[in-house]
Amino acid sequence: MTTNTMRAISQDVLGGPEVLQEVELPRPEPGPSEILVKVRAAGLNPTDWKHRASGLFLGEPPFVLGWDVAGTVEAVGFGVTLFRPGDEVFGMLPYPHGVGAHAEYVTGPARAFAARPAGVDAVQAGALPLAALTAWQALVDTAGIGPGDRVLVHAAAGGVGHLAVQIAKSRGAYVIGTASAAKHDFLRGLGADETIDYRTTDFAEAVRDADVVLDTVGGEYQLRSLRTLRRGGLLVSILPVPVEGLAEEADRLGVRTAMMLVEADHAGMAAVADLAGRGLLRAEIAGTFPLAEAAKAHALGDTGRTTGKLVLLVD
Repeated sequence: MTTNTMRAISQDVLGGPEVLQEVELPRPEPGPSEILVKVRAAGLNPTDWKHRASGLFLGEPPFVLGWDVAGTVEAVGFGVTLFRPGDEVFGMLPYPHGVGAHAEYVTGPARAFAARPAGVDAVQAGALPLAALTAWQALVDTAGIGPGDRVLVHAAAGGVGHLAVQIAKSRGAYVIGTASAAKHDFLRGLGADETIDYRTTDFAEAVRDADVVLDTVGGEYQLRSLRTLRRGGLLVSILPVPVEGLAEEADRLGVRTAMMLVEADHAGMAAVADLAGRGLLRAEIAGTFPLAEAAKAHALGDTGRTTGKLVLLVD
């Protein structure tokens, strides 16, 4: 018997992890060009805790968070030809307003998804989309990195950072990553060519002639990063609020800047699926939690100290 309701993690007010609660909501129906996915795993990202606490792009609750999703196609809407019921898929719901993956079912545009590659389990697939798409769109679509390019990745052991290291290496780049010393072996295992302990070393003095900097930190890191670039080099920030004076300093140094937000992207998801399927891209799983324990996952995420990704598991 099919039920018309589903479990989901929602919130009625903004605040800390304790505002998250398990609720029963109507099960959604796929509209034209959409698929209904029975969620098996749903990744968490820093944007989830930011929205939980501040509302950010979503405004006032109630809302269900979550953009990363891996699961099984339950039904397809009018006009969908890419998938059929029973297909295993993963993808990122359109950011920011397509949110809602932290539930038993979710709908999204068919072309926000890709087929889950054989050999990539649901937890991996649920961890990858938003962070991997962010790294791909920054390094490949925006920066166009290629063989021999020198790429500096900030917070290289974080959710986006550790995937960016792998994507850059898959493109033949020379990768320098900043992280605390305890995470340097992890980064070298991912292929990083150089590691910098940001606590003891000023990266702006240690790095010269970078072609691309991937900024995942924001603030004064943006200004300091400009000094590491060669003339004509590019700073791509995934925190698209430029620090005061960034444009003027970039002009003075003869370098470029780009501020980006991740977008739902079928071609990007296909590229991520290809790399994951070939064993060239793998998410480090910092922890998994049942859907009902979403608040515990958020509390861990709030520390800002996890290596890799947190994932919710949906029965």
